[in-house]
Amino acid sequence: MIRILDHAAAPRFLLRREASLAQAESVVRPIIDQVAQRGDAALREFARDFDKFTGVSFLATAEELSSAADRVSAAFRCAVEQASGNIREYAARQVPLEQWFDVRPGIRAGQIVRPLDRVAAYIPSGRYPLPSTVMMTAIPARCAGVPDIFISSPRAVDEIDATAHLLGLSQVFRLGGAHAIAAFAFGTESVPKVDRIVGPGNIYVAAAKKMLAGQVAIDFVAGPTEILIIADETDARYLAADMLAQAEHDVDAAAILLTTSKELASAVAEEIERQLAGLSTAEVARVAIDRNSAIIRVRSQAEAIDIANRFAPEHLSIEDASLLPQIRNAGSVFIGAFSPEAAGDYASGPNHVLPTSGHARMRAGLSAADFVKVISVQQLTAEGLAGIAPAVTTLARAEGLEAHARSVEARL
Repeated sequence: MIRILDHAAAPRFLLRREASLAQAESVVRPIIDQVAQRGDAALREFARDFDKFTGVSFLATAEELSSAADRVSAAFRCAVEQASGNIREYAARQVPLEQWFDVRPGIRAGQIVRPLDRVAAYIPSGRYPLPSTVMMTAIPARCAGVPDIFISSPRAVDEIDATAHLLGLSQVFRLGGAHAIAAFAFGTESVPKVDRIVGPGNIYVAAAKKMLAGQVAIDFVAGPTEILIIADETDARYLAADMLAQAEHDVDAAAILLTTSKELASAVAEEIERQLAGLSTAEVARVAIDRNSAIIRVRSQAEAIDIANRFAPEHLSIEDASLLPQIRNAGSVFIGAFSPEAAGDYASGPNHVLPTSGHARMRAGLSAADFVKVISVQQLTAEGLAGIAPAVTTLARAEGLEAHARSVEARL
């Protein structure tokens, strides 16, 4: 049964078990080295051993993708259409704007926005294949204007292939694991080198992304998924359902409720047990609930918010928008009883590829802005340059860079 803890236990409980990538990195390193050195030859060996790949080409055919779209239900196709529309509407507003402005008379500056050339989205297809992640990664890239978007997934799954087809994505690779990350980072005879790799994966995928972050841009190294809920009055059924929705992802997932209400704490604990009894994913959820999750009774709402900001959860659920100005660190925030985290996972619009393990202190979730370069631009007139020349030459000579100073003086 889920633990109910006193506020004094919160700091100790909320200290995350650091996901150690050291062991995974030792496994991944020779894989990366082999793909870098031997290209497709190594890639085929790893794909055969790890992905059970028996095909000729890693690239799915157009017929395979269209056939998958024919096999999925009409309800699934409608769901993809509705969800992708909302994701597209949200992502389009995230693209930075090109702009020009006058810094001062004679100095005009601005920025131009250019998309990355090629990106790869890693889509898990193991215990829980994630067609929703195809939408969450590819649609923002398309809104940003990326011309070449590649999907990489270890095995053929109708829902993943169908989603790619419905979104107009034709380049779907049957590759998974660290060897897929290495292939897109370095490029091989059959796999293109990309500018950025995004999307979730297992610990070996995470280790490969971390190790190759200097070779290729990544989104972030994700750890176990998590939700933190602050609630005093929400229906216990809703709270239990939200906690179990997170717990069923993985045995390492965490679901935490902060509340001032003793009655609500007990009701949620009982409701979790009741709902677990009829949950098809209870085998996984039970471990996550018992091992990593808790209901913590806090002394005040202010204390709850302070804990949340220090924890910097991937998902944060709050009862009222009035709390929003106090929230500093979270991957994504869900406000009110009718804003379950599952809505954000699939169809409300904001991205579900989010920072975990406290990384929300440093960055937000995946967005269309991750797929563009914002390039600064400046244009000075003779008068504008003359106006800042004393500052430029003085600072240049203070740094010992005489040619810098002279490059300005030559124009005066």
